[in-house]
Amino acid sequence: MNVASAVVLAAGEGQRLRPLTKHRPKPMLPAANRPILEHVLDAIIDAGITDLHLVVGYKRERVQDHFGSTYRGHGLTYHHQRKQLGSGHALLQADGEIEADFLVVNGDQLISTQTVSEVINAHSVEDIATLAIVESDDAPQYGAVRMENDHISALVEKPHSDEYRLLNAGVYVFAPSFFVEVENTPRENGELSLTDTLIQLLNKDELVRGIQTDEVWHDATYPWDLLSLAKTLLVRPEMIATPVVDSSIYVDESAIVHDDATLRGPVVIGPDSVIGPQAIVGPDTAVGRNVTVDAGAVVASSVIDDDTRIGPNATLAECVTGQDADIDAGTTISGATADVRIGTRVHENVTLGGVIADRAHLGSGTTLSPGVLIGPNAEIHPGSHITSNVREGMEVRD
Repeated sequence: MNVASAVVLAAGEGQRLRPLTKHRPKPMLPAANRPILEHVLDAIIDAGITDLHLVVGYKRERVQDHFGSTYRGHGLTYHHQRKQLGSGHALLQADGEIEADFLVVNGDQLISTQTVSEVINAHSVEDIATLAIVESDDAPQYGAVRMENDHISALVEKPHSDEYRLLNAGVYVFAPSFFVEVENTPRENGELSLTDTLIQLLNKDELVRGIQTDEVWHDATYPWDLLSLAKTLLVRPEMIATPVVDSSIYVDESAIVHDDATLRGPVVIGPDSVIGPQAIVGPDTAVGRNVTVDAGAVVASSVIDDDTRIGPNATLAECVTGQDADIDAGTTISGATADVRIGTRVHENVTLGGVIADRAHLGSGTTLSPGVLIGPNAEIHPGSHITSNVREGMEVRD
């Protein structure tokens, strides 16, 4: 079926990814060394769709400033969801703009062009809704699905039961009449979700088509998920928009890698970044734009976001940084299994060295216990040993 328009839902914050989403929405967090949303738009465009609608909300200026009015030569139409009242409410912001069958995707989940194409090809003019289905151990934590032949027999939101193996991948094709179905869906606690509308269709014995795909699908729910997201991308050359210089080693043409530096693949080095002498970067490491890794520093299994500076002889493993983080000489962040506190919940046995949020500063000789989260604009004085989370703007002297 020919589908010309796509609506990308990119209005959410991603609270469980704090402190990284304090100043930007989840779709703008890095998948390897580019925003998740760039990968999503690439998948849509490469599937042949050129009429692009983005629903934005939380910190929407971060999306609009980054992309502007076009992406890869295709115009972008923005729709503002002023209050985040669910995925169905987000979709309604584009009502009236689209007259034919259209694609809907989540802007904060990694998908492939093949998945988009498979959903489009499975949809027919008789269908009101078609969605992509993936098999995953994580199905109980998402929108779980039961299928009969090529259609959905049940949708259960976060059932927390191991009997479910299939999940809703958040890639849909809808008929224009779906907007009316969303409007007629009862709100739950003031919110309106696409899942509720799909369940309503099933309750009316409407056919909701499903297509199971084995292609890439990846969601980042917590900060450490950005590490596994990078690993997924780094072994798929077609999803890395950086020139390959050796097997699984990608270096942007504007980056500077000292002759005495060592890159261990898979690794990607972004534009205008500098890797100093005797530094070791990789494996499983993504370095963003305008990053400096000074002499003798070691960075492994990490995601280093734009404008971050890593000082001489620092050591980082299983680490995620925000933008413009400053990590001084001799800092040590060691990857290990730890219990990680996010808000009031403690996540046990997580492999994470640490998270250093936007514009945080770690003084020379700082050491972090595994699993520590450093908030935006925090100031850690030299020689400190940090064993618990540090809030935004907090100053710490050991």
